[in-house]
Amino acid sequence: MRLDTALGLEDRRGPLAIIVKTVLYGGMVIVFTGPLVGLLVSAFGETLDPTGFSIVPDGFTLKNFFRAGEMGVYGYLLNSFVVVGFGLLLQMLVSVFAAYSLARKKFRGMTIVLLIMLATMMLPEEVIIIPLSVVLADVPPFHLDLIGSYAGMILPVGAWGFSILVMTEFMKEVPVELEEAAHIDGAGELRTFFTIILPLCRPALGVIGVFGFTMIWDQYLLPLIVATESSQWTLPIALRSLRADEESGIGVLLAASLLALLPSIIAFLIFQRQFMRGLTSGAIKG
Repeated sequence: MRLDTALGLEDRRGPLAIIVKTVLYGGMVIVFTGPLVGLLVSAFGETLDPTGFSIVPDGFTLKNFFRAGEMGVYGYLLNSFVVVGFGLLLQMLVSVFAAYSLARKKFRGMTIVLLIMLATMMLPEEVIIIPLSVVLADVPPFHLDLIGSYAGMILPVGAWGFSILVMTEFMKEVPVELEEAAHIDGAGELRTFFTIILPLCRPALGVIGVFGFTMIWDQYLLPLIVATESSQWTLPIALRSLRADEESGIGVLLAASLLALLPSIIAFLIFQRQFMRGLTSGAIKG
């Protein structure tokens, strides 16, 4: 099976075609990887020019990271890990159970539920942040004040319409006959869910894991309204503070930026196989 590129370059042969391909592909590599390489080099660089951004190493030092520790960056990083760890776990649990209900159960108002989830995905975060802050200050019906707590940053990200919809569409493709066979063998509904359906949904779990991690990790407005002290800040808020702090210097900002970038890359590498299988499965089914 022959795969053609969008530019039709696969059919081109000869020295000129090779030169054009090299220039185009090399330009793409520079555009996409250049900023990342520049960030990596500058974070470990000895001399930094705030007006420039170089990908050429100029010495090697860890003083930027030591200075970042003195500025409390590692504490902010720990806060981000706490929020994203518990938030992603809660989000994936809610997504798989909600998706199972929507994919396998029939109940009144199911269409309305799906429309509400779609509506939440279409609303900008800035629109709902003020009502959300009011709710977090007095959570009904228990009248709990979650402002200034980790729970206030975790609970709002515990349900995400995108993850629920992805899992719902994937679970609909799981043959019902597998469940029926498990029930005939005496397996209960929960056992069937955990031993049959959930293992078959690993590609979808990889997709919602990567996107969910990135969504929670990049949260800015939510931790901003919940945190009442600087010690409760997550890394995205700390980056904004370091950028406005002239005493911290560009080196500390770049080191903190690298620390903020690495977890997303690591999360993608962890879920890479399931993520790619999930995207491929969705493309084939579509």
